[in-house]
Parts: sequence; C-alpha cells; structure tokens
Amino acid sequence: METALENSIYISDKAKQKVEKLMQDAGLDETYFLRVGVVGGGCSGLSYKLDFDNEIKPMDQTFEDKGIKIVTDLKSFLYLVNTELDFSDGLNGKGFNFVNPNASRSCGCGESFAV
Repeated sequence: METALENSIYISDKAKQKVEKLMQDAGLDETYFLRVGVVGGGCSGLSYKLDFDNEIKPMDQTFEDKGIKIVTDLKSFLYLVNTELDFSDGLNGKGFNFVNPNASRSCGCGESFAV
C-alpha cells in the first residue's frame, strides 16, 4: 500500500487485473465502475459489499487508483478510508479481500469486521 495515505480507497495490482477481467467478461463498458460498500451483518457486525455500477448517487465519494474508478457512499467511506482492495488466488482462499486499517477485528473468513 502507498506510504502517503490521502484518505482514499486503494486497489492492489492483482485486484486491478481481476476487476478489469471481470468487467471485460461481463461486457461492461467504461461507464461502469467498482462500487464498494459496508452493510450491517456478518459474524463480526459489518460486511463488505462489492459490485459494478454505472450510476453515481448524490452522496457518493469517487476515487481512482491505478486507473480503476472506485465509488462508495459517504457512510461506507467512514469505515473504508485508506482501505486497500486486494485479490488472492492462493490455496488459503480465493477472492477479493479488504485490507482495512480501521477494522479492530475481523472474522476468520475475512468477509466481515468490527470497528
């Protein structure tokens, strides 16, 4: 992750490659972006949400890292500030994961967290 954090949301090189491939496979054009969010639920209280979208809402926060446009709602951003989206395809689990400096604890599956 970058050393000089600027209150943003970041994406690793592996996650960038996977997002681009998923967008291409789904036939999505450049009007689509990656929407990340936080919702209540999961074994630690809060869960991450990840999807493609092409509609900006009034309170959305927009970021760009490594050429990937990342959008989140304002409430989720309070939990996600300076988080990096990563992707793993190793034996210990395959998929996207969030490296969140704001999480005080996370569950074993890595899909939920608490602050």
